[in-house]
Amino acid sequence: MNLLPSYVQDRWYTPAGDGTPVYDAVTGEEIARASSAGIDMAGALQHARTVGGPALRSLSFHQRAQLLAGLAAHLRGHREELYALSARTGATLYDSKYDIDGGIGVLRHYAELGLRELPGGEERLVYAEGPQESLSRDGSFVGGHVCTPLRGVAVQINAYNFPVWAPLEKLAPAVLAGVPSLIKPATPTCVLTSRLVELIVESGLLPPGSLSYVCGGAGDLLDHVTEQDLVSFTGSAATAERLRTHPSVVRQAVRFNAEADSVNCSVLGPDATPGTPEFDLYVEQLVTEMTVKAGQKCTAIRRAFVPVDLMGAVGEAAAARLAEVVVGNPADPSVRMGALAGLAQREEVRRCVKTLLDSARLIFGHPDRVDVRGADAERGAFLSPLLLRCDDPGASAPHEVEAFGPVSTLIPYTSPEHVAFLASLGRGSLAGSVVTGDPYFAREVALGVAPWHGRLLVLDTESAKASTGHGSPLPALIHGGPGRAGGGEEMGGIRGVLHHMQRTALQGSPRMLATLTGRTAEER
Repeated sequence: MNLLPSYVQDRWYTPAGDGTPVYDAVTGEEIARASSAGIDMAGALQHARTVGGPALRSLSFHQRAQLLAGLAAHLRGHREELYALSARTGATLYDSKYDIDGGIGVLRHYAELGLRELPGGEERLVYAEGPQESLSRDGSFVGGHVCTPLRGVAVQINAYNFPVWAPLEKLAPAVLAGVPSLIKPATPTCVLTSRLVELIVESGLLPPGSLSYVCGGAGDLLDHVTEQDLVSFTGSAATAERLRTHPSVVRQAVRFNAEADSVNCSVLGPDATPGTPEFDLYVEQLVTEMTVKAGQKCTAIRRAFVPVDLMGAVGEAAAARLAEVVVGNPADPSVRMGALAGLAQREEVRRCVKTLLDSARLIFGHPDRVDVRGADAERGAFLSPLLLRCDDPGASAPHEVEAFGPVSTLIPYTSPEHVAFLASLGRGSLAGSVVTGDPYFAREVALGVAPWHGRLLVLDTESAKASTGHGSPLPALIHGGPGRAGGGEEMGGIRGVLHHMQRTALQGSPRMLATLTGRTAEER
């Protein structure tokens, strides 16, 4: 029995007991067990606060940025090993690069950001935000804002779909801010996250106490958070609600960030008729979002809004593309879509699809049958891509139920105002897109749906070659969304760093503030 260890108080800890089985998503065989039994959660947090926090805060912003750069280079040298483990989570090589290379890219981005935008020098340990304001007529009394690292721990509780990118995109801004991290992965894919953490520890780059890792259940972890800690969660809206209302989180007013599931949408403009480049872009993007990571992305397109007179054409074109997708063992280079993360996830998707079919019909795929290459369709967590069509745009299920897999529903609309209203029925989304060559249509839709979205992509032929696509979060831009999507923000360049810091207004004489902030007269 392979019990995965945790890393707390700068030591590896292997729990006693049986633990929870972890399965190969492709073969169905048990490959490890996970348990946090016996971990002193209070002690782990206190060690991070008292050892990791001071060690990170003793470094300048630029020194922390250089740590991230070194860590990115170290992990880059181990990508092949991580790819191999990623395949056991059901991911194709393309999926694995999306997760692993994407996570390493976030480290590099924040390293470059720290060196470019944050102050250097050991005396510059605070971030002075914005210009100073004169508070007196003679200029002898001024004010401004400084940001200083919180004295707690950045606790991150992650979902199963991105076992590398998720911990790294949270770790990078925390390290740069000077705050230690505790990583708690989701069990179905924790084998990959465990090896990631082992590689980070083996690198010796991070100061003692700055990284902790709890593999298995969270236990009483949140019972011990304080007003100086942060909790960042990625996962279901229901779990986010439960964590957000945890008594310790509420009582201590713990800074809480959630990135939750959402029924993201993509809008096809009426100008994008069959034969136009935008029509092809829309169909290609829809199929990509359904099949990358087997549709297990919190940003994937769940509602495909199409002009009512183009529903048939889009359905036929997308079904034809989906018919070309080979499902199977990621070890086969011809396979384009691998397995879901586990059999439990497959059953949950099937349950959600059954609800969706009360108001929609399938135009591609079958929830209980799929042709699989190089693997057993039942032992592995395989599922066909499923494209549905709902001709009643007001039906509730497509706007409320997220089947977290290779599933999307075509929904008709009649006008920019109509599609903006339909988008709002999702009650908040992480990502949306508008595919059109008409900037006036794009403006109407984007302004109409923006209040319900954390990020919007407007895709046309001009941006298509460089575009990273509907579902790709970028470290320079915020990742999060309002309402059902969690109401939080991650990354966003410097914003992600400042989330881990306390903003404080300072008032005093120019001489005093210059000494406190380290700013020169020209910078003030």
